[in-house]
Amino acid sequence: MAMKIVGHRGARGLAPENTIASLQKALEHGVDIIEFDLQVTRDDVVVLDHDGIITDQSGSSLIIRDSTYAELKAHKPDLATLAEVFNQIAPSSTLYIEVKPGVVTAPIIQVINDNLGSKWQASHLLLASKGRSTLLELHKALPQIDTVVIEAWSGIIATHRARQVGTKYIAMNQKFLWRPFIQPMSRRGWKLMAYTLNDAAKAKKWQKYGLYAAITDYPDRFK
Repeated sequence: MAMKIVGHRGARGLAPENTIASLQKALEHGVDIIEFDLQVTRDDVVVLDHDGIITDQSGSSLIIRDSTYAELKAHKPDLATLAEVFNQIAPSSTLYIEVKPGVVTAPIIQVINDNLGSKWQASHLLLASKGRSTLLELHKALPQIDTVVIEAWSGIIATHRARQVGTKYIAMNQKFLWRPFIQPMSRRGWKLMAYTLNDAAKAKKWQKYGLYAAITDYPDRFK
């Protein structure tokens, strides 16, 4: 099986991360999966962002959970919402939706449920989190969607959490991966994803050992 290419925050190395433009850039380079991060505003709008803080060109910052969508949009005109992703991105690639630990999940679950239907199916989505309770909440509310356990370095913790939500998908930091770990994980049926892997030569070598996917800022390097 060919290794999957996952665009990190869209195509972070090629366009502003977690924007519609970045997601579209990832699609231009033929990724199999598009990864992006979610936060929720004070007025329960689900937006794409990694850090939970929006900073404008003047250096003024707003905390997403404490601000309204209108306030944040004025700070960052290209701030994207999850609803816009479903409306503007074609389901030609899987969406890898990472929810940050501690982010309220109810608005996210609502937007996903509102958009499952003729265009988007559960098979087009993956739900991921580093937070155990967050992933359990998502799995309980949306059991038809596969989940991804994100765990930086511990295979023991990762596989334990994966069994709790009935998934085979595990994402781990590439800095802590090596052949004697990747090969047996693959043989046991785990779908191991390495982040953030920008070295195409290393990814190609690990593919021989059974690496399922490379999460990269530069999908153009993997053609």
